[in-house]
Amino acid sequence: MGGQRQPLPFFHMIPQSEMTTNWNYQPLTLQQRQLMNDILPQCGSNSTVAEILVRRGVRTAQEAASFFAPSVNDFHDPFLMQDMDKAVNRLNKAMGAKERIMIYGDYDVDGTTAVALVYKYLQNYYSNIEYYIPTRYDEGYGISRKSIEYAAENEVKLVIVLDCGIKAIEEIAYAKEKGIDFIICDHHVPDEILPDAVAILNPKMPGSKYPCQHLSGCGVGFKFMQAFALSNGLTNHNELESLLDLCAVSIAADIVPIVDENRVMAYHGLRRLNSNPNLGLRSIIRLCKLTNKDITISDVIFKIGPRINASGRMQSGMEAVDLLVSRDLHDAYEKGKDIDQYNKDRKELDKRITEEANSLLDNDVNIVRDRRSIVIYNKNWHKGIIGIVASRLTELYYKPAVVLTYSNGIATGSSRSVQGFDIYSAINSTRDLLENFGGHTYAVGLSLKEENIPEFRRRFEQYVTEHIQPNQLQPQLDIDATIEFADITSELVNSLRRLNPYGPGNQKPVFCTQNVFDFGTSKLVGKNLEHIKLELEDNSTSRVLNAIAFNMAPYFEHIHAHKPVDICYTIEQAKHNSNGESIQLMIRDIRLSKT
Repeated sequence: MGGQRQPLPFFHMIPQSEMTTNWNYQPLTLQQRQLMNDILPQCGSNSTVAEILVRRGVRTAQEAASFFAPSVNDFHDPFLMQDMDKAVNRLNKAMGAKERIMIYGDYDVDGTTAVALVYKYLQNYYSNIEYYIPTRYDEGYGISRKSIEYAAENEVKLVIVLDCGIKAIEEIAYAKEKGIDFIICDHHVPDEILPDAVAILNPKMPGSKYPCQHLSGCGVGFKFMQAFALSNGLTNHNELESLLDLCAVSIAADIVPIVDENRVMAYHGLRRLNSNPNLGLRSIIRLCKLTNKDITISDVIFKIGPRINASGRMQSGMEAVDLLVSRDLHDAYEKGKDIDQYNKDRKELDKRITEEANSLLDNDVNIVRDRRSIVIYNKNWHKGIIGIVASRLTELYYKPAVVLTYSNGIATGSSRSVQGFDIYSAINSTRDLLENFGGHTYAVGLSLKEENIPEFRRRFEQYVTEHIQPNQLQPQLDIDATIEFADITSELVNSLRRLNPYGPGNQKPVFCTQNVFDFGTSKLVGKNLEHIKLELEDNSTSRVLNAIAFNMAPYFEHIHAHKPVDICYTIEQAKHNSNGESIQLMIRDIRLSKT
């Protein structure tokens, strides 16, 4: 990819906030330019699109064609995943012996969609099956003792656990004593010691040769069902592929990279969401007012996902699965309305707790000024909201954040990280202080005794200070191409559409144009006049482009004086105006041009 991107040689003269944003742009190497020429025909001869693909790792004309049109034929052989043969054999044995099977999953979006996918698929061939989602408040994250007792009482012989279980050593040993086998389908980072399960399906296992390491939990469940279908000669591919809408929702909500198989799942899952989603998702789409609109990954992240998540945050994740497996449209809509109300309640709590957290930080300026991490604790905060609050604090202060509350006699919390910093390793460095923890590079859940919080805070801060890079404490803008307004044509906009779905690993392209001017009609807008509605031009064309710059009012006087600025932006579709114009630039950052 041509090495580490370097900041552009520009500088802020009017800071938007206490933090400036680094603009990172690395000119293409000679090798990358050659690759760009090789894939140019697949890009409609548009060099800007070819440059974007090369920056995203596309190396051949075939890879470019696959990027534009991901095919289900690009799925990897599921039996490449370690233990897949063991998992399929145990499932086949259970079905052959008519054993009771329980599908178990985490209470978040990834877990509930995974449970719904596996349950719905197996229901086509087997009836002695049920699902179980632990409650966040009584049972907590992962496999609970309560669920094992329930399984034993109901003569369950096989549990397929999704999106958790990789650290449930004691729980699975306990289940084994009761004659209950486990197949673990997880994607969280494993420890050196593994549970004694019949099979562990996890692309992050040490020594794993599975090509796509970053599957969601639902994605792992999909691969398991794909292997099950192959082993039994089930050739109705539509039965399984019709469930890809659930995979797309899990991929978006769990923020996994939309590359490799995830891109295929997201691409075809979004097509299903937009054409014929399952009844549960259709009810949520209706409640989100997304019916007859082009649903994107962004819509899943900000509208669909939070509603599914709200069930597990506010009540029970079982209700989310009940919705996702519903076979009656009226029933699905009624369940959807309940979940929509949970989301409204969640928003109110989220707002209040975020305000309280910010107030706590305002009263301790040392946290923001002198420390490189944030660890805050309030025993009265709602357990289901603290992950969202951690995300908000990370976005606001651009520091790794841990938010803790008190639940069932122990401090429990969620952490979120900034771009490029591995918070899992940071939490792992304090594991002797913890009761439990687990997660990913950018998000980890944890629990510890209340008396250990001060030492945890000290050691966590020490680890962050020693390992975080200065540029990781500042927002970063990775620029895909520097262009002029003359390059922004309808052909470019149409080609950019073909790069969907956007998300981690394939973010919406960010462009930079230097020396742009106000056409003379820009104005402040918003309740507090905090935004700028712009009409801009540059010297490459007489065309005037519409733009919007949120929370950038400090730049208005300079722009209004017709002084040049450099802008970073994404290209969006806007409603047609009187001139038929449908392009709007979404400004990500502004700098004064060097003259």
